[in-house]
Amino acid sequence: MAQNLQSVYETRSVAVHRSAGSVAKRTLDVVGSVIGLLVLAIIFLPVAIAIKLESPGPVFYSQPRCGLGGKSFTLYKFRSMICGADTLKHLVKNESVGHFFKNSRDPRVTRVGRFLRKTSLDEMPQFWNVFRGEMSLVGTRPPTLDEVRCYSGRHFQRLAVKPGMTGEWQVRGRSEIKDFEAVVDLDLRYQELWTPLYDLQLLFQTLWILLKKPGAC
Repeated sequence: MAQNLQSVYETRSVAVHRSAGSVAKRTLDVVGSVIGLLVLAIIFLPVAIAIKLESPGPVFYSQPRCGLGGKSFTLYKFRSMICGADTLKHLVKNESVGHFFKNSRDPRVTRVGRFLRKTSLDEMPQFWNVFRGEMSLVGTRPPTLDEVRCYSGRHFQRLAVKPGMTGEWQVRGRSEIKDFEAVVDLDLRYQELWTPLYDLQLLFQTLWILLKKPGAC
């Protein structure tokens, strides 16, 4: 199925964005991900213990996502939900409009998980995805395979860049955006405005938001 998604993308004749071949962007990703992985090594043990004490199961959560050109990869996070949460998704109300899922009071999220999400610590393992070249520090919101199966028209343009740990959708208020088309607007805006300096700008804005208002991202 993942291969089929990549083929669908290719038939749309969407050109890969120029950022995908940028040496400056890749250098920033490698340096940033190495620093992030060092921080991850420091916080791993206490976070892992906290996750295990509240909810038995794996420390990490992995999920297939669509990356550059529709190619699938495995995204990693600290587990913030109970085990088997994916099988209970149909029981939770979707508060978003369009092709993605969001619920601000998702009952599947554990207490430790809420803290990890509020501080964005749950996303720290994604530095490994960045180091491997599957993601970038800055990019578009990484879509699930289910989302991409519902794409049409301009939606496929989102796959012209690597998905990012942060981006326009983070800086402009991820938790408040519940309309998929608004997410697409922000992702396409990023592609229009992209430069290596713009990536740095979004990174600093993300850090500022996290320090000033935890949970905003």
